[in-house]
Amino acid sequence: MSRLRQYGRVARVLVVVSLGLGMAAVFGVLERLRLSNAMDRRQRWSQFFMSRLSNALPFRITVVGQLPATPMLWVSNHVSWTDIALLGQLTPLSFLSKSEVRGWPVAGWLAAKAGSLFIRRGAGDSQLIREQMAHHLQHPLSLLMFPEGTTTDGRSVRTFHGRLLSAAIDSHVPLQPVAIRYLRNGEIDTIAPFIGDDDLLSHLLRLFSHEQAEVEIHLLEPIASQAQERAVLAFRAQEAIRRVVTAPVAQTDPLGAMV
Repeated sequence: MSRLRQYGRVARVLVVVSLGLGMAAVFGVLERLRLSNAMDRRQRWSQFFMSRLSNALPFRITVVGQLPATPMLWVSNHVSWTDIALLGQLTPLSFLSKSEVRGWPVAGWLAAKAGSLFIRRGAGDSQLIREQMAHHLQHPLSLLMFPEGTTTDGRSVRTFHGRLLSAAIDSHVPLQPVAIRYLRNGEIDTIAPFIGDDDLLSHLLRLFSHEQAEVEIHLLEPIASQAQERAVLAFRAQEAIRRVVTAPVAQTDPLGAMV
């Protein structure tokens, strides 16, 4: 791919990011003026932004399964920062994110103004975050988290940390497991994962130096949370997603079972 075309694609992403910054600035003004600034409105505008960002990324997206008709706690495997845009375009959502993201230039501010909840790992504030999550879900508003706590190379699924899934139990809302896979030339994509010492700009340039990749988003069978232990919920969601992620390419059905 020519360098000019590569930079043109990056420029398109930057234009979309500029749009997001403008939207976030509007929400900032509304906060200062203490005007109506409801979370459901933030979610709708966030979905609008994520849709534009997804369209600017070098992916062809296939969604398998049905979007839930009611708000749920979404849980997904985590491969790249692009997961957020690709999943956030599907429906109005808020995200649970690690606290380090809040300090990222541009991205952290956008995440905060979009209504993300932030958690500090090992800081002892899991009870407070659990209560905030439950409050969010009871309104009712959908929330998405990545229970692995980090990104992977997309070939496997790490152990799901279950303590925050208690928010679904407290709120009596189901889990919506989601499996996301990046594919290139009939194999798991090695370019899309955002791992190790990657930085956003280098990763973006790497993505745009190649042709489009395929992305499969599998919306799996919801898991009822009532009368469940959080460890059981975590294991069931992890296994449902793992079956899709580790299955041979092009040989999964909508529920993640082998064909």
